[in-house]
Amino acid sequence: MPDAGIEQGEQAGQADRGAGVMSLYGEPFDSGFALAEEHQLAADLTGACAVYAELLTVAESVEDSPDVRFLRAHLLSDLASVRLSATDLVGAEEAVECSRALLDDIADVPMGPRGRQLWLEVRLKTLLAGADLRRRTGRLDEAMDCLDEAALTLHEFDDPEGLRTAELGSNRVLLLMERGEWGAAEEHATALLSTLEATELETVPRVLTALGMICSSTGRFDEAEDHLARAEERFRALGDVGEQHSLLANRAYVAMQRGELDLAERLFAEASAFFERHRWFGNLAVCEQARAFLAGRRGDNTGAGALMTASLTRFEEIGASIAAADTMLLGAQLAYNRGDIPELKRLAQGARDVYQAREVYERCAQVDLMLARTLEDNLNRTDHGDHERRSIDNALSLALPAALTLQAARYDFATAHARHQWLQLADEAMELAFRLAVRRQDQGLLFELVEHRSAGTLLALDRTPPSAPRTSPHGPAEDSEHAGSVFPSAAMKTYAPADAPMALGGLAAEAAASAGLRVAPPPKVRMAAQGPGRVALQEYIAGAEFRYQRRIVDDEEVPFWFTDDLTGRPVVQVRLADAGDLFMTWTWAGGARGFGTGQGLAAEVDLAVRELAAALPGTGEGAAGVRRAFDSGALAEPRAERRLARLLAEALWPEGLTAQIRQVSEQAGRPLIRIQPSPRVAQVPWELLAVDAESDVRLIELADVVTTAPMSVRRQATAARPTPDTDTDTDTDTGTGTDPVVLVLDPRIPGFRADSPLGSVLGPPGSDPELLSLVQRRLDEGAVMPTVSSPAEALRRTDLDRDWLSAVLRKGARRLLYVGHVSGAPVEGGQSEDGTLHLCCGPGTTGLSEPVRGHRPLSAKDLLLGALPLRADGEPGAVLWPAPPRVALIGCESGGDLRFTESFGLATAMIHNGADLVTATRWVLPTSFAFHRLAGLPESVRPLTEAIVAVDNAHEDPDPVDRLGRWQRERLERWRSGGRIEHSPLLWAAITSITV
Repeated sequence: MPDAGIEQGEQAGQADRGAGVMSLYGEPFDSGFALAEEHQLAADLTGACAVYAELLTVAESVEDSPDVRFLRAHLLSDLASVRLSATDLVGAEEAVECSRALLDDIADVPMGPRGRQLWLEVRLKTLLAGADLRRRTGRLDEAMDCLDEAALTLHEFDDPEGLRTAELGSNRVLLLMERGEWGAAEEHATALLSTLEATELETVPRVLTALGMICSSTGRFDEAEDHLARAEERFRALGDVGEQHSLLANRAYVAMQRGELDLAERLFAEASAFFERHRWFGNLAVCEQARAFLAGRRGDNTGAGALMTASLTRFEEIGASIAAADTMLLGAQLAYNRGDIPELKRLAQGARDVYQAREVYERCAQVDLMLARTLEDNLNRTDHGDHERRSIDNALSLALPAALTLQAARYDFATAHARHQWLQLADEAMELAFRLAVRRQDQGLLFELVEHRSAGTLLALDRTPPSAPRTSPHGPAEDSEHAGSVFPSAAMKTYAPADAPMALGGLAAEAAASAGLRVAPPPKVRMAAQGPGRVALQEYIAGAEFRYQRRIVDDEEVPFWFTDDLTGRPVVQVRLADAGDLFMTWTWAGGARGFGTGQGLAAEVDLAVRELAAALPGTGEGAAGVRRAFDSGALAEPRAERRLARLLAEALWPEGLTAQIRQVSEQAGRPLIRIQPSPRVAQVPWELLAVDAESDVRLIELADVVTTAPMSVRRQATAARPTPDTDTDTDTDTGTGTDPVVLVLDPRIPGFRADSPLGSVLGPPGSDPELLSLVQRRLDEGAVMPTVSSPAEALRRTDLDRDWLSAVLRKGARRLLYVGHVSGAPVEGGQSEDGTLHLCCGPGTTGLSEPVRGHRPLSAKDLLLGALPLRADGEPGAVLWPAPPRVALIGCESGGDLRFTESFGLATAMIHNGADLVTATRWVLPTSFAFHRLAGLPESVRPLTEAIVAVDNAHEDPDPVDRLGRWQRERLERWRSGGRIEHSPLLWAAITSITV
């Protein structure tokens, strides 16, 4: 026996490949471990296996003892890892089981603390190899059991460098990826990387690679490429030739997902050559799978079939059942392309059987979506005659539950950006469901689809990441142009080796910046007015939850209708949903009855929205965008504005609904239109729509118009309604009482001069008589905060920061009027919660947004989360900033929430915190100074001030929507009669009131 036995093992905690390099067992073992390491780094896995086999032969020739059994277990554990890298899964399993048996046999042998640590390390390595083996062979529950057992072992192991902890975390990430738990995998990997990145551990580039595959599989290709580039630098520094070549396949996968097919083909071919030369047949099978998909996209069905067969054969030989099923599913698509329907059914069912047995429900959803798309395609190609309805029903029964599941998968992600990118993939499946409902001419189903899609999501303030993976579907849907785009699986993820600053209020800014808004499934949408009744899409929701083991809706319910109890006038609730085309539902209440559905063709809707966008000051364009809107925008010239108003009406508004509005108006008085827009049409000024081409009648002339937030906000606003810190006599229904009006008028932002981008929006204090009159009226009529002795003192103050605002709101307020700078979040980022109000907060203020020079803005994320991410005893935003019943936010795009799939911006945050109505703006708002400078108006004419006064007066009125509508109709009439720029809809049509 070598000199270094179990008791003398001093090197516990060393890296896998280096564990035997130091003097542990004597010769030839120590040098043999080092030689095997050299072979592995050079990607010579055959050579490494030969070294371990030779060492095992020598060890077996030595007289048996606990030390010898431990040495053999160590060799077998390392051999298992090498065989896993070579995808010799049968040989790896034999080595793992033999190693475990030997380790268990000597578990009770006295070995001292150091020897015990070495035994624990080898046991951990063996358990991790066993987990990886089971993951690759599709035994996912068994793999999780191995990881759980490793976690228990880790409690006893001294892991000063964190290597085994990191490997355990990395293996959990890979297992979550295999299950399609992209959100949980990303969160776990991100947290793991944050603790490891400063180290030189070999696990770091593996985690970076996993993050790259997660981002690519969820549509974030730039982030994916960045992660992979950082991984390559690390692997190059380690001298790991094999992993550098594996990254070629990862990059190829990203290119393929991105649509760069030529680049993908070249990279896959290069990687394939390496894997074939080094006999890495599992990795080669992945590349063949991908190249089969690419060949199919080129129309080379013969080449695709050959590559698919080769890939399937290799996966079956090594026992990679889920990967083999992935290839079968790709083969099913290829069979359909060549018209072989029996082969399609055979391969698809075979794949689904594997997925179902392994409880990989997201792949089951992929099969169902593929079958639904092939059914739709077949309906387009052939006449089904009397069987058409049955074929459509079959397609819907497959497509809609799978689409609902894909949509619901986003709730696992910790950030709105990740959810937004995921939905861009998952929405393709929902578009299929809408197309099938249209084909079936099922107005009831279309109605329920729109209502469910408009329900929104619930903010999950107390949600914590899942402690263990749940089975859940994922994956971009494939259509006739992108058929098979879910293949292959995320490149080399299945075959990765098993062994693989500034202070913020006394807290780490990194913690604040990383705080994301978590969401939960939407509430059920109740379709019946009385009793338990029907829930929207209830059969399809039940089917999805049963088939794919994924929660689709929350247990609580919200009604889809606007009830008669809440109105004394006719009301029509209109909701819109994007699903390729634009879909609409409407429902009457308040003495009128009826409902309907509408559909706008995508091409016409997109054209109208582009024309509108060209007329508006662009977000982020600054003064140049405002100048363009004045110089050439359609809203600045009467004839162009009329053409735009008619174009919008023709694309977005059904004539039948206009006829109903006229009929109701004649019989019961002016109705109220409540519009919940979809993100695509959230900036549309519905009031301006020219619904009668001959007479130029606008929608606002037929009815009052208000914007509504998703139904989930309605439920949460009720739950979040705060109790003031002191007893008050406020009437929260009308907004009247003894509580003060809070006026935040052009606050001075630290670090910005009056003439800078975040400077004054109202001019020098005291220079605007109409503003002074507004403040004086509020002083005359009741309490005002801040306390001032003259109206001018309310303007350009330096003490209106978030702490002050919190204090006055917590004491109770009946209204809040904010006039100042608002910075909207970029829609493409998907994070509406990044929209900010600019108060007088300095850079040292505690908050969740990044500082801007000498100032930290107050974000919608602050208003929602409050101090929850910052302190264990932190309070939510609804407690820190309870909103009064009526809030006015007069700033650039302050009501831009609804442009996002998840509406958690400033306006909806105020509603969430208790407001009944928020008046805000749809787009960038020109200041009076802009009118003076760009349109040549005299300084005595102040259009922005007129708008502020109109909003303030409306919020004092018992019916603020009616009062604001009257002012807008008066502006419209002046615009028609004189065409003067100060009466242009460029300003007044931007203003809308948002309610629940």
